[in-house]
Amino acid sequence: MHALVATVVHHPEDARILHRQIRALLDAGHTVTYAAPFRERGVTPWPELTVVDVPRAAGRRRMKALRAARAVLAEHAPKADILLFHDPELLLALPENRPVTVWDVHEDTAAALLTKPWLPAPLRRPLGPVVRGFERRAEQRMHLLLAEEGYRDRFRLDHPVVPNTTYVPERIDRSPGTDRVVYLGHLSAARGAAELVELGRRLRPHGVRVEVIGSADAEVRQLLRDAQQDEAIQWYGFVPNDQALRMISGAAAGVSLLHDTPNYRHSLPTKVVEYMAHGLPVITSPTPAAQALVTGRPEGHCGTVVPFGDTEAAAEAVLRLRSDPRLRARFSRTGHAIARTAFHWPVQAKLFVRQLEEWAQAVPSRQPKSQESVLPHHAVSSTADPRAPKRFRGIGRTVSGSAA
Repeated sequence: MHALVATVVHHPEDARILHRQIRALLDAGHTVTYAAPFRERGVTPWPELTVVDVPRAAGRRRMKALRAARAVLAEHAPKADILLFHDPELLLALPENRPVTVWDVHEDTAAALLTKPWLPAPLRRPLGPVVRGFERRAEQRMHLLLAEEGYRDRFRLDHPVVPNTTYVPERIDRSPGTDRVVYLGHLSAARGAAELVELGRRLRPHGVRVEVIGSADAEVRQLLRDAQQDEAIQWYGFVPNDQALRMISGAAAGVSLLHDTPNYRHSLPTKVVEYMAHGLPVITSPTPAAQALVTGRPEGHCGTVVPFGDTEAAAEAVLRLRSDPRLRARFSRTGHAIARTAFHWPVQAKLFVRQLEEWAQAVPSRQPKSQESVLPHHAVSSTADPRAPKRFRGIGRTVSGSAA
């Protein structure tokens, strides 16, 4: 089976898209063409992939990216057995001549509009019903995969759920320490950027630093830069998921301080599962799914739930963990055991691949219809050059230069 995977919004190294779904397809013997904003994000693609560079859709500058995506999909979709796309925006760029098409629904799109800073405030609520209408029409025209059970109520038809779980190691590499707490994931006002900065300021006098790993919305970048300059936090920016997970290992706690917004009421933050998977006690705001996982499981608690916006309570939870090694160890063991039992990605990976195979009516041994790598703005030679950079060999054409 040859899959065309497309995004113009997400980072090309997005954990769900690349490290989980694409990795699962490759491991199952399928081939993948991946259309994503490699150049704008400075990403070197995996050598196993056929890659197509597209502009990034960000803020209010989206039409250029959608026009480019439409042209790319029109060219490459007919050569694939299945098209898997990850952005609701791409509903506007789908070509008529395309294979079996799957929309991977990552979020409650209409609810998410309420927290988008680039969208004028007067338009946010009125656009909700419009988006819902697009969603209802989409489920009549293509297959949907849902990242959360809570998304089912948005649709009339029944769609399979592929939860946004993670790889859970058999054993915890490092026990929780005492001198740092971590945040892993994208940053925005609604995701608690200001609260993380304030938490860092509260913990700094106690010798505990707050490490923040992830890209950020434009509206909070200066806040984060200023906080780093003041040494309130250490902000690393975007780090590929596999590297980021190594970085969080050994922290005293993993923090998730999401706001009480409609989009987050239906979702389990993947970062919470990732903290548990690597043996970190969790400190989270009381979004329903996070609270149920951290303090509502029969196996026991694996962290602390603090009120929305209460950085004092969050700081107290950190200091309590620092002073109580037995509590840290118990939360660590319990969280890891829950994650390993219920949230280990390879279990979901098999179901994900099997579902795409069923929809495409293909088998893993089928060869791709095309293996041409296309990276606009780079020189492309028509024959493979053994002197070319290793990362671009073996994908039909050799691309000279970097994907950055």
